[in-house]
Amino acid sequence: MRLTHLICTFFYIGHLRPAPGTWGSLAALPVALALHLVGGPLFVAGGVILAFLIGWWATALETKGKLNHDPSEIVIDEVAGQWLAFLPVSLGASHAGADLLSLWPGFLFSFLAFRFFDITKLGPIGWADRRNDALGVMLDDILAGLAAALCVMLAAGFYHGVLGL
Repeated sequence: MRLTHLICTFFYIGHLRPAPGTWGSLAALPVALALHLVGGPLFVAGGVILAFLIGWWATALETKGKLNHDPSEIVIDEVAGQWLAFLPVSLGASHAGADLLSLWPGFLFSFLAFRFFDITKLGPIGWADRRNDALGVMLDDILAGLAAALCVMLAAGFYHGVLGL
């Protein structure tokens, strides 16, 4: 067992089939909840940064000398991106003093929006993916997470601000 493989696969979640990226994103959500419960949005944001940096390092070592720079079992990038997509939900719960679990639609929407952007690779997400290096592996999911986070914020603004719900 190599530490880099454990990190890259997010404790072997990346070996689940089919759709390891989806499994990685799903596995990221309960950990995001735990990060929020322990330290609020600051811990979630710190988790994004830590997952990105450690993921970049581990991915570079795992793919060194290999033709495939983004094997499907590497899902630490999905974890970092999903946590970033989830961050507005954490911020909203903290700001409103709400129980995080009561914001389950935000959990669901952050997951769906992140998977959409991660799969379609629109715009700069696709550019990052085409870098064919460890930074690109991590960066495309950070950009997908950022796009998803913006969608989560817009949806929350519409739902709570326009609809008044």
